[in-house]
Amino acid sequence: MGIEVRPATDFDDVRTLVGPKRPDANVCWCLSYRIPSAENQALTGPARGDRVRQLLQEEIPPGVLAYDGDEVVGWAAVHLRAATTFARNRRIPLLDDLPVWSLWCVRVRPGHRGTGIAHHLIAGAVAFARERGAPVVEAYPVDNEGRTVDLTMAYVGTRAMFDRAGFTKAADTGSVLNGFPRVLMRLDLR
Repeated sequence: MGIEVRPATDFDDVRTLVGPKRPDANVCWCLSYRIPSAENQALTGPARGDRVRQLLQEEIPPGVLAYDGDEVVGWAAVHLRAATTFARNRRIPLLDDLPVWSLWCVRVRPGHRGTGIAHHLIAGAVAFARERGAPVVEAYPVDNEGRTVDLTMAYVGTRAMFDRAGFTKAADTGSVLNGFPRVLMRLDLR
């Protein structure tokens, strides 16, 4: 069966990919760039999952999920940049006034990595944004020049991943992750 990517609307599937093993744990839930920093820092334990549940009820879901048959195997966070902390991020430049979409997290479940699911997620996130009128999709991966990226920081992706997906480097950023510079990559959908 092929990989299918669809909007993230199922809380249990999102929890499988970005939630904690214990409900009271303070894991990211992919909220760090999606909600204001003060709110993100104030949310703890189950309140983090509750906030994700709210985001899943909004008109535009907070991302996409990849499925291999009925099994959820991947997650990508994608949303209007204006509705993320990237809108005010001093290290990630704002290049123009276009209503761009940001793609900032690509996560594949252990046991499914290295099988091309990340490429399906990027393509699915781009399609999701295009269907909602995005003129441009941006990503902020590390430029690791082929060197190994720590798995805890690999969620941003690598420049090579986004090159393969048709994105081009649009700008350097002032952001560094895991010792690697992050670059602003863009895919024009117009």
